[in-house]
Amino acid sequence: MQQDFKILQKTYDMILYGNICLKQFPKSERYALAADIKNSMYRLLQLIVRANKKYYKKTTIEDIDIELDVLRTLIRLAADQQLKYLPIKKYENWSKMLNEIGKMLGGWMKSIKQ
Repeated sequence: MQQDFKILQKTYDMILYGNICLKQFPKSERYALAADIKNSMYRLLQLIVRANKKYYKKTTIEDIDIELDVLRTLIRLAADQQLKYLPIKKYENWSKMLNEIGKMLGGWMKSIKQ
């Protein structure tokens, strides 16, 4: 259960950082890409809370893994050289947070399969 709380806290911290990053997006993207990223972050948080409460976690954890990949892709798109909505430094910081969550999720998946 300690692992469950850690991934929840890391996700919470990532969302706080992500919202700061999204504030600098151009107005034209606040209701498009920025909104999609925000929705994906909140969906990830909801799935983690659900997985913490469920007895059978396997399918929910798979959904978390999928949502994490969707979020990574959206953030990478925002940092793309053609769009440049997200500075590379903020992209790197955000990516590190997502990678930490991914590693924790991998550990969670292994513990469920045993």
